[in-house]
Amino acid sequence: VQLQASGGGLVQAGGSLRLSCVASGSIFSGNTMAWYRQTPGNQRELVASITSDGNTDYADSMKGRVTISRVTAPTTVYLQMNRLKPEDTGVYYCHYSSTYRAFWGRGTQVTVSS
Repeated sequence: VQLQASGGGLVQAGGSLRLSCVASGSIFSGNTMAWYRQTPGNQRELVASITSDGNTDYADSMKGRVTISRVTAPTTVYLQMNRLKPEDTGVYYCHYSSTYRAFWGRGTQVTVSS
């Protein structure tokens, strides 16, 4: 499975960004797609996930500010981020997992200026 992420960039605090990740290749019908991030000095952490059934999960730090969604054909996951803060600055990674395999995208940089 190949994951192509896009949508990162520079935004002022309080602004919004929408990240996209297109998955291609051998995609199983039962899968979970997610966004993780790695902020400076910290380990990679989950931001949000969504199953192929549409069940979602959010990190406590992001609840109320982000929305994850997905569409099929092609399989694409979105992360709408609002009211961004400087501490949201980091590299955001797309992740795909199924029963047998997991893949990471290359990451997209999000920079929030104060």
